[in-house]
Amino acid sequence: EPHDPWSYIGYWGDHQIIYLLKFLEFMEDHYPSKLGSFCNQDLFVYANVPYKIKSYSDILKNPKDTIVFDKESEDRINQKRGELGADGALLRDENFFIYKVNLIEKLLSTVLAKISNFIPEGGIWMNTQRPEWNDANNALVGNGVSMVTLYYLRRFLNFMEGFVQELPDESNEVSTELVDFLNKVVETFNKNEYILSGKVSNEQRKTVLDGLGNAGSQYRNAIYKNGFSSERSSISKSQLLDFLAISKRYLDHSIVANKRKDNLFHAYNLMTVESDSEVSISYLPEMLEGQVAVLSSGFISGEDSLELLNALRSSALFRPDQYSYLLYPDKDLPRFMVKNNIPSKKVNDSKLLTKLLEDGNSRIIEKDISGNCHFNGSFNNAESLKAALAELPDETYGSLIKDEKQLLLDIFEDIFDHKAFTGRSGTFFGYEGLGSIYWHMVSKLLLSVQETCLLAVKNDESKVTIGKLLEHYYEINEGIGVHKSPELYGAFPTDPYSHTPGGKGAQQPGMTGQVKEDILCRFGELGVFVFNGKLQFDPRLLRYEEFLRKPASLTYVDVSKQVKQIDLEVDSLCFTYCQIPIIYKFSETEGLEIVHSDSVIELDELVLSKSLSKKVFERTGEIDQIIVSIKK
Repeated sequence: EPHDPWSYIGYWGDHQIIYLLKFLEFMEDHYPSKLGSFCNQDLFVYANVPYKIKSYSDILKNPKDTIVFDKESEDRINQKRGELGADGALLRDENFFIYKVNLIEKLLSTVLAKISNFIPEGGIWMNTQRPEWNDANNALVGNGVSMVTLYYLRRFLNFMEGFVQELPDESNEVSTELVDFLNKVVETFNKNEYILSGKVSNEQRKTVLDGLGNAGSQYRNAIYKNGFSSERSSISKSQLLDFLAISKRYLDHSIVANKRKDNLFHAYNLMTVESDSEVSISYLPEMLEGQVAVLSSGFISGEDSLELLNALRSSALFRPDQYSYLLYPDKDLPRFMVKNNIPSKKVNDSKLLTKLLEDGNSRIIEKDISGNCHFNGSFNNAESLKAALAELPDETYGSLIKDEKQLLLDIFEDIFDHKAFTGRSGTFFGYEGLGSIYWHMVSKLLLSVQETCLLAVKNDESKVTIGKLLEHYYEINEGIGVHKSPELYGAFPTDPYSHTPGGKGAQQPGMTGQVKEDILCRFGELGVFVFNGKLQFDPRLLRYEEFLRKPASLTYVDVSKQVKQIDLEVDSLCFTYCQIPIIYKFSETEGLEIVHSDSVIELDELVLSKSLSKKVFERTGEIDQIIVSIKK
C-alpha cells in the first residue's frame, strides 16, 4: 500500500525474539534433539519482502526514515505469486530455485539482525519503524533503544548456547554471506572488549555501533543487490559458542548498567548522535515492560528478582485501587498555555530571532499580546523549522542562519523534547495510556515471576527468598480480574478486557494475548512440566485450599470425543492434560498410577518415561487417567 504512510510499520520488534524463543524452548523440552536434526537439513526459506532497509550511514542521518518501498520488486513478487501461489513470495537463488537453508542459519540471521543494532549500555536500536510489544510507545521509533529486546535476546543466547553444545555435528554449512556478517560482528566485539571493564564513553559506544551497524548494512546491501550466491561456508560449534559467549558478555554489561538506583531496570532509552564520533544515551521513566523482560531474561538471581519486585510494589507503577500495576507512571500533562514558550533569555541570545522580531517576520518566531515568544504554530517537528529557515531571504538572514541554525534547532528541541515523545503513552488516558493497567502485561509479569520462582527453586536458593517470591506471585495473581468482584473490576470478572484506565472499570472487551500467559501460569501452578521429553509433576506452587473440601465430580471430553465423568474424593484435585484426567491426592509416599483400560502401571516417582510421555503428548488414547500421589 504505497499510498498509506503507515503500511510499512511492522509489529512487534521484541516478538521476533521472545515468542519464537518460547516455541523453541517448548519444542526442545517435548522433543529433545528434534530441533538439532534441523541443523543439517535445508528445510527453511526466506521471505522476499519488497522493502529495503537503508544503509547504516543513511540510518545515522535520519533514523526515522529508514525503509524504502521497492515497487519493481513488489510487481515481480505479485507476478510470481500469480504464477506459483505463496511460493512466489519466497527468495530465490541465481538459478531461480527457492533458496533453502538450515535452522542454524535462520537462528543466526535472527540474532545478528538484532546484534547489528546493539548500542552498548543502551539496548537494541529501534531504527526500522518497529515499536516493541507495547505499541503505545511507537513514537520512540528512530531514537528509541530497547532494553526490553536486549533482555529477551540474552535469554535467546542462553538457549542457543545449550542448543549448540548438543548439536550432533561439529560443524554446519551456512550461507557465505552470513558467515562474513558473523565474522565482522565478532571482530568488532573482540577489538573493543576492553570497554566492558567499566562505564562506556560516548566515543566507545559509537565505535562499537559503527562496527556492528556497518556489518549489518554490508550484509543487507549484498543480498538486496545480488541475492544469495548459494555458496556455503562451514561454521564450527566452537565458532558459534565463541560468538554467543562474547555477545552475552556485552549484553550482561548493558543489563548491569541499566539497573536504576531504585532497583528497577530501564525499559527504553534514547540515543542521540552527538557527532561523527559520539553517541550518547539518556533515560526515560520506569516502565512495567522492562521489569517483566529482565525477570524473564534469566540473568538476575532470585534474590535480585525479589529486590526488584519489592521496589516495583513500592513504585509509582503500583495502582492500589486495583491492586495491580500500570504500564508506566501516571503524570500531569502540561496545559496548553505553558507549551511552546521560548524563554526571553534564549530569544535575546539569538541575533537571528531578535532580528526576525524586529522585522515583523513571523515565519520562525511570533510574539503574542502578552509579550511572550513562540515558534510558528504550524511547525510539527524540527524538519519544519529547517524548511522555514531555508525559505528566509538569503540576502537578509543568510549569514545569521549560517551562524545560528544549530542554536535554533537546539532551542526548539529543548522546548519540545521530541525525541523523548513516546506516543499515546505520553498523551492518552485510555487504552494503553496514562494511568492505565494493561491486563496482558500484568499476566506477562505473572508468568515472568513464576519463571523466577521456579528458577530459584532449581538453583537451590534460600527458602526465605523462594517464599517471598511466591508471595509476590500470588499477590499479582489476586490483582488479575478473574479474582475480583464485578464492582471492583467494572465488568464480569470472567470476561476478557484489554485495559482499565484510571477512574473507570475494565474497558475494551475482547480476547487479548493475555489468555496464553494465564494458561501457562496455571500449568505452572499445577506443577505440570516437561523436561527432556518427560512429563513430570511438581506442584510446589499449588495451594492447599485448591483441594476439594467435599466430594465432587468432573465432566470432561476424552480423546475419542466421548463425554465422561469422574467422581472425586475430599482432599483431591483434578484437571485434564492432553484430554487425560490428572488426579492429585495426598499420600504418605509420592508416586504415579498410569491407568490403562485393562491395567495400571505404578511408579515411585513423579516422572513419566519418554515412551509414556509420548503417548500423552500424541493423544493415543491408551492412557485413561493419571493419579498423582503427593505428600501433604
